[in-house]
Amino acid sequence: MNTTVKQFLLRGLVFAGFGPIIAGIVFLTLSFTLEDFSLTGDAVFLAIFSTYVLAFLHAGASVFNQIEHWPVAKSTFFHFLTLYVAYILCYLVNRWIPFEPLALLIFTAVFVLGYFIVWITVVLALRATERRLNAALQDK
Repeated sequence: MNTTVKQFLLRGLVFAGFGPIIAGIVFLTLSFTLEDFSLTGDAVFLAIFSTYVLAFLHAGASVFNQIEHWPVAKSTFFHFLTLYVAYILCYLVNRWIPFEPLALLIFTAVFVLGYFIVWITVVLALRATERRLNAALQDK
């Protein structure tokens, strides 16, 4: 098994448990804030299972950004596509958004905007760190 696949699986397994924990926190918060909030056992199981898979894929997808022989555009595309498919399927399976064109379009627009805001923030932070480290090396 190649090292990229091993890293994907390892990262996914290490962080996958955070998905159900976050789902539990959301459900607990909803139970405190909504008067008649309740869930069926099926809904709870589906949320736990799907958020586990979502967190697994989210953590594992970070490996795409570390494949050195891939151009940045290719790694970003695979990272984005993996996250987009995982998130939209999770939201649809759990019925957190309806399977309607307008809802899918709004979800897609928000996801794309959020993804690229985070991506640009990370790139700018890395460049600032790189400049600071290079400056420190030149001063020595």
